[in-house]
Amino acid sequence: MTLGCAPVTDSLFVNASANTDTATLSSPMSTHSFQAPKGTRDFYPADLAVRRHIESAWRSASVDCGFDEVEGPTFEHLELYTAKSGEGIINELFSFRRAGGESDYALRPEFTPTLARMVAARAGSLTMPVKWFAIPNMFRAERPQRGRLREFMQWNIDVLGTEGAATDIETISCAILALERLGLTPRDVEVRLSHRIAIGRMLGALGVSAEKSADAMTLLDRRDKLKADEFASRAQALGLGSEGVARFDAAARAKQKLSEPLATLAHTIGIPVEDLAALDEVRTAADRAGILEWCSIDLGIVRGLAYYTGTVFEVHELSGAERAVAGGGRYDGLVELFGGPKMPACGFGMGDVVLANILRDRKLLPEDGALLLARPDAFIISAGGEDAERMLPGMVMSLRRKGLHVRSSAKATRNVGKLLGEAGKARARVAVILGAELAQDSVVLKDLDAGTQEVIALSDVAARLLAAMQTRATR
Repeated sequence: MTLGCAPVTDSLFVNASANTDTATLSSPMSTHSFQAPKGTRDFYPADLAVRRHIESAWRSASVDCGFDEVEGPTFEHLELYTAKSGEGIINELFSFRRAGGESDYALRPEFTPTLARMVAARAGSLTMPVKWFAIPNMFRAERPQRGRLREFMQWNIDVLGTEGAATDIETISCAILALERLGLTPRDVEVRLSHRIAIGRMLGALGVSAEKSADAMTLLDRRDKLKADEFASRAQALGLGSEGVARFDAAARAKQKLSEPLATLAHTIGIPVEDLAALDEVRTAADRAGILEWCSIDLGIVRGLAYYTGTVFEVHELSGAERAVAGGGRYDGLVELFGGPKMPACGFGMGDVVLANILRDRKLLPEDGALLLARPDAFIISAGGEDAERMLPGMVMSLRRKGLHVRSSAKATRNVGKLLGEAGKARARVAVILGAELAQDSVVLKDLDAGTQEVIALSDVAARLLAAMQTRATR
């Protein structure tokens, strides 16, 4: 049976859920104006500088927390995703089949199945624990809206081979480290967490039968998407009476800071505090890691059904204007599902779209992304003369070979004022001016930030620029 595909004659086919907004070329001489597919983004230099700024925080936090970077293919066998999520996921994917081929493929909507497949393939030779991170691009065939696109970048952190709340908190701590480096604080975002075991015991204490537990968790997961009357109606369908529905509703919306006593939460929803014992281990680990102020308990956080097995969490900004920044938890059975050994695992994914919205709203990104572009160490200018014109290209290349970021003008002008203006627009730190009335072995070194200048020996230029670069690096 072909899944998510239709008969085709092309070498590559994307299913009907893929975007069809792209213009088609009517003839070789067509003057049609082409647009990027809906739900995708063009990254001009200033835009890409913003994305790289976010990725830099992700990557530095990953490395500093001891994670190694991995990557996988942008498409996988379709069954890799259906094995984890079921056949229903097909409509959410961009899937295709090669003409004459027998395998169905899909552009990756997430990285965890790829990671589990990779670990399963080499489980016997990997050193435990496995600590990997990735920053791949993802694809989802869904309706674009604020915070959700059809193509996006996602940071993935995973620890495999170790159990316990300390590992769960280690992954959360890495997320917090990156958010801190981007300028966010506990006044901006919070980690809302829960525990699947605690939720299961809570549901039992509320009167939900074991047969209805899966439906109850699904309802918890959808609490913020349902109106109050619909939520109550579905709660009644779980076999709860009016009192049980009220308690279930209270539990679904129960939140408190992780630092507060669990007895308070248990009293609020009317269950024994012992049923929340798993959260006590998480609190202890968070306290030891120094991230307690970032964390809250939210018993409505479930993160799906068949995937997670223990601690689950989401990162939310506090105003409620955006969807979750990140989400993850413990998924101890996934590697085994893909043919590997039984292996504990914990991880999360954080997308760039919602995070960029939050950073902009809080003025943590410059209005002009170009300000995040790398600044040239020097801009070389010829003030005229055959010697200067002949010397300039070789000097540019010589300085670049020493590891300096150096630019020069492509304009055919000897107007030094215009060339200095170009250097300023490029945000160069200094301008090196050759020629004019200077001796052949001298140049003008103009500090474009301070507005000062001096004449120095040509042979001293590289040393001066390198010394300035080293000084900046040590600040």
